[in-house]
Amino acid sequence: MKLRSKLAIKCAKTTSYLIKKLNRGSGVTLPGYVARLIDPQILSTMASMVREKTIVTMGTNGKTTTNSILYHALKAEGKSVIINRTGANMLNGIISAFVLSTDRHGQLDADYACIEVDEIASVGVLPQLKPDCALLTNISRDQLDRFGEVDITYNKLKTAVTSVPDTKLIINCDDILSYALAKESQNPFVTYGISEQIFDDISRSEIRESIFCRSCGKKLEYDFFHYGQLGIYHCPNCGFQRPEPDFTASDIYFHDEVYDFDMDGMRIHSTSRSPYNIYNTLSAYAALCAMDADKPHFQEMIENFDYGNNRESIFTIHNARVQLHLAKNPIGFQQKISLVLKDPAPKDIIIQINDTYQDGEDVSWLWDVDFQYLADANAATITTNGTRRHDMGLRLKYEDIPCESTTDMEATIEHLTKNGTKNLYVIVNYSGLYRTNHLLTSMQDQEKGGSLS
Repeated sequence: MKLRSKLAIKCAKTTSYLIKKLNRGSGVTLPGYVARLIDPQILSTMASMVREKTIVTMGTNGKTTTNSILYHALKAEGKSVIINRTGANMLNGIISAFVLSTDRHGQLDADYACIEVDEIASVGVLPQLKPDCALLTNISRDQLDRFGEVDITYNKLKTAVTSVPDTKLIINCDDILSYALAKESQNPFVTYGISEQIFDDISRSEIRESIFCRSCGKKLEYDFFHYGQLGIYHCPNCGFQRPEPDFTASDIYFHDEVYDFDMDGMRIHSTSRSPYNIYNTLSAYAALCAMDADKPHFQEMIENFDYGNNRESIFTIHNARVQLHLAKNPIGFQQKISLVLKDPAPKDIIIQINDTYQDGEDVSWLWDVDFQYLADANAATITTNGTRRHDMGLRLKYEDIPCESTTDMEATIEHLTKNGTKNLYVIVNYSGLYRTNHLLTSMQDQEKGGSLS
């Protein structure tokens, strides 16, 4: 390794140490920036040290969970794996994941690298990583002020994957946008998809990013939609159609609040309440197969896998069940509404909407979500919170759904867990996730501590 790279690693580690020592954050982004200032080629240098394979995971929804499944699957086979587990998926965060994993000599001990990559950042990241595989979960609208309309995201991703023509793509062929991108890119690719209609009417909603043929521009015909534009489609004009997937899940069954399904000869008894996690599991398995990775322990691993990733967590506070869920774009929020409706019991709901840079400062996407279904959610109370709580309240008002607002999340949770239905759903967008998770964990631990004293 050249001297400049060694200096970059040393300075990055020192930066991370100081950030943590001074309690100024987690130290997972700035170290990468420091390393890149000293050695602009540091990511390429680090990536070349991975002994076996590097896989990147991209897409609007599901990439953090999918990347985590890949990481745990490879770890279950005894592999040494690099991951940007904190979700720091921009260039500096990805560099930090590599440089902070080196030993005291600046050497990387890694068989695999599982790297989550932001769609916009992909153009700069992929040429440096030169991944063996690139997994694409789906393409839809997310953070309008950053990504703009979906065609901008599509073009960015296409530019990224065509810059690494030897990278094999793992494509959700139920998504017309992802499949068309793979066809246009000329990269080798394999497909995964679900041929059974498992998503309910609430999940499907009317949010469609693209229902026109990417070849001739005519309107596609669908046998059915899963949700958004995902489904079984064909073009009546030119014949472009959803292919038979290389990997699929079948005989999908929901019972006891979780999903079971068949996949490649295995009967998977999952721990997930969301049908979308069948996609995440299937995509990760397809990627492992595409990399020729060992996977004899995959079934055991996935049947014990925590799909939450701190984005779907359950707490007990004052004997009340409290569920925390992340919803950061129209498609994701529609899935959460569907999840809430699956629970027929009386409930209280808190919806927190913020507008930081992480969330996207444009919250007009709230008008693309079919909130009218919440009228049938058996909700005793709905409370809005966050910097854009009044926007959320206005959106509900247009559906004739009564709600209150609060600026004190902790006091509201305290009140509802003591005096409410004992069944509380807290739905937050991105910037509120970790703060709310920390709050709920603290409230739960405080109660346990008090009961022990």
